[in-house]
Amino acid sequence: MDVVVVESPAKAQTINKYLGSGYKVLASYGHVRDLVEKDGSVDPARDFDMKWELRDKRNALGEIAKSLKSAKRLILATDPDREGEAISWHLEEVLRKKGALKGVDVQRVTFNQITRDAVRAALAHPRNIDKDLVNAYRARRALDYLVGFTLSPVLWRKLPGSRSAGRVQSVALRLISEREAEIEVFRAQEYWTIEVDFLTPKGELFTARLTHLDGKKLEKLGIGTKADAEAAVRAVEAAAFAVEEIERRELRRNPPPPFNTSSLQQEASRKLSFGANRTMRTAQRLYEGVDIEGDSVGLITYMRTDSVTLSQEAVGATRKLIGEKYGADYVPPEPRVYKTKAKNAQEAHEAIRPTDLFRTPDDVARFLDGDQLKLYDLVWKRTVACEMASAVLDQVAVDVASQNRLTKLRATGSVIKFDGFLKLYHEDRDDGAEEDEDENRLLPPMDKGDAVTRTDQRAAPATPEGEKTERAAERAAERISRGGIDGIQHFTQPPPRYSEASLVKKLEELGIGRPSTYAQILTVLQDRGYVKIDKRRFIPEDRGRVLVSFLTEFFGRYFEYDFTADLENQLDEISGGSIDWKKVLRDFWTAFHKAVAHAKTLRITEVIDALDAALGPHFFPPREDGADPRKCPACGDGRLGLKVGKFGGFIGCSNYPDCTYTRQLAIADPNGAAPPVVTEARLIGTDPASNLPVFVKDGPYGPYVQLGDQAPKGEKPKRSSVPKGFDPANVDLELALKLLALPREVGKHPESGQPILANIGRYGPYIQHGKDYRNLPTPGDVLTIGLNHAVSLLAEPRQRRGASRPPERELGEHPTLGEKITAAVGRYGPYVRLGKTYANLPQGTTPENVTLDQAISLIDARIEKTAGKPAAKPKKARAAAKANGDDPGLAEAKAKFLTPPRANTKSQAAANPAANAPLKAPSKTPAAAAPAKKRAKG
Repeated sequence: MDVVVVESPAKAQTINKYLGSGYKVLASYGHVRDLVEKDGSVDPARDFDMKWELRDKRNALGEIAKSLKSAKRLILATDPDREGEAISWHLEEVLRKKGALKGVDVQRVTFNQITRDAVRAALAHPRNIDKDLVNAYRARRALDYLVGFTLSPVLWRKLPGSRSAGRVQSVALRLISEREAEIEVFRAQEYWTIEVDFLTPKGELFTARLTHLDGKKLEKLGIGTKADAEAAVRAVEAAAFAVEEIERRELRRNPPPPFNTSSLQQEASRKLSFGANRTMRTAQRLYEGVDIEGDSVGLITYMRTDSVTLSQEAVGATRKLIGEKYGADYVPPEPRVYKTKAKNAQEAHEAIRPTDLFRTPDDVARFLDGDQLKLYDLVWKRTVACEMASAVLDQVAVDVASQNRLTKLRATGSVIKFDGFLKLYHEDRDDGAEEDEDENRLLPPMDKGDAVTRTDQRAAPATPEGEKTERAAERAAERISRGGIDGIQHFTQPPPRYSEASLVKKLEELGIGRPSTYAQILTVLQDRGYVKIDKRRFIPEDRGRVLVSFLTEFFGRYFEYDFTADLENQLDEISGGSIDWKKVLRDFWTAFHKAVAHAKTLRITEVIDALDAALGPHFFPPREDGADPRKCPACGDGRLGLKVGKFGGFIGCSNYPDCTYTRQLAIADPNGAAPPVVTEARLIGTDPASNLPVFVKDGPYGPYVQLGDQAPKGEKPKRSSVPKGFDPANVDLELALKLLALPREVGKHPESGQPILANIGRYGPYIQHGKDYRNLPTPGDVLTIGLNHAVSLLAEPRQRRGASRPPERELGEHPTLGEKITAAVGRYGPYVRLGKTYANLPQGTTPENVTLDQAISLIDARIEKTAGKPAAKPKKARAAAKANGDDPGLAEAKAKFLTPPRANTKSQAAANPAANAPLKAPSKTPAAAAPAKKRAKG
């Protein structure tokens, strides 16, 4: 018997069906080892010796070792990329140390598609583990560890509010922050275009745009004001026009190449609104296998690749399919050959394509869920289209000139003569690109010298087919319409914020990161609170912008785009065997260690002063009236500057605490107006009692209402949280005043005579009678609950948290681990459970509708993500540090860095607010804070 090891149980289940009884296919559940979670795991003093420890996968390793007792071969069949090679290397190292490989031949096989033929062909051509790929993995792992472990404690000490800085993630954050800075300094410029409706001698209508005025060619901003536009309209009105020139040419548009990882993520984002993680999770399932009529079938090839190359067999099958399905005209004379631009394309194999082109989306639709079908349809169409004939377009440009040739206009149009690949696939434009309004716009027949006349009335402008809604909203703000002439006002637009698609494309262009890292980069930035997503665009949070400034100010070289890209190239050279991996580490560490040592000597005040000086010209540009842009608008004599708090950077007054003026990071208006608040504070009216303005704002703990912009010295403005269930956009003045009036006295208790109060606490709305508290089941009850209802709630016995939850629903057994999987709703929302492993259900999925396959996928992903021994708690780290004479503060920082990130309990709690309601009154006393601490430990 031969033992075959792959990463996931789903993949093992599929391959097991392809092999006979002479094979046993087992799953490793991803990496079986990781770096030891303590200082010195990568030791530069010992030539970068790396210390590894087993993850908590004794069952998987034990089963593999047990199966090898009666095996002749161990076949390592992990993924065909750098990470897959590393997993196989770790497995062989661990099993050899356990003595489980005595008399066992170890072989490595790879396949980029999970089909019966591909798997059997791979088994017939085994090889040894590629040490160069393993060394490239070790170098990347060491670099990331050294940067994170060395730099993060410095950040915690010198820059409060920062969690950590990743080597590649920080560069992506810099891109997002710099784009935001470009948007903030952007000043829109007005310009006008002149469009004229003409009639040909046969009375057919066409539209032309003004290109020359007074004998000069107009640039984009050539007509800058309404007065200029009026003058241009008058010039057109006074002239007679004829056709001066007609240009005709045939254009050929070639199809885009097949998908690699980057282009798949970009196009899935644009066409399907899938995030990078969602795209890769769905692609993973399509690659590993889907149950089709009782047989598990891998539908696409491996989804982590830089390559855009197709195998000869795939090209031949595609051309055959095109001929049969669309006709011979759609098959180009010669096969299309695509070449990868990257120097070392992720150990390139093949582009992402269907494993069987004749398995159409319609054929498999009933076997796939919604996401799987959408992504498979996208991959199938792109692959078929890439081998189809080019589209042919006829393009015509007509120049119309006045008799003196001082005024000229141009009309353009094109028509698809042969649709070619466009019959099947249209590639979406890059973010911010102009729509091609001339495509499929056919101009009427004209001849050179034909006189054309203006229409008496301007035709209503038609919205071009496919025009984006957001672009339609940017159309003309004002018009001048007269006698078939239209002067249209425009304003230049700032560069668009990065979407997931455009950020991945930019990272790829710069050579930063690799296909397997893009999804993780975007996820980490959001999980650490450095960016947020609004309308599918990345917006840097204040803490993210301050972090970028800190890194560029004190570690600029190591977070430059070229430096990061060069490191990626060196890793590729390591995988190609042309450079020693430890030399790369030595060259990096020598200078980086000195930079970190210097940063450790800085005081926090020095850091803030340096950041204030660096960000000052940006956030406090000179005012047109010559006044000091840093003058505090509240106290009048304080100086505004950068401050750093728990939640990141902000602008504050130098007279604090006497002056409490603060605002979020934003560029001040050159005329002295208050800058826009990033959280989009909304003024909803004025309090009639105090005559103070009332705002709706968004804070780190959610939306709230605030009375007044400033409070007396030493105090804060009165605030109140907006309860869950209320849309902040719909909060009006009446509701806001009711919230600001809390706590509200409901009435006197009939027995005790003490007041019953209704209020909103840290865990939601509640009522209070003395020291007795009850949660309110409906958020709105805090404003409306009456005395009888309140007394009734207080009379009910207090329920222990979670006591009324429904029992778990049994879904079935895990195919590999053999344990039962259950689903239920917990204190943080719906979940599935396998033993002591819990996985949260995605939004919209409940314990009632989750399937066993979905649960297995979630459990497997959770096991792979959270595998590893828990790190030492900060208290233990401090005690150990004191015993060794080390700095306890640094030890605590290291412990925090090494502790795996906690789940996003805030978002989980939103799914089940009742389960998080308070048992005690919200208070700042230690007694009231104790339950929160206990929950955090749990």
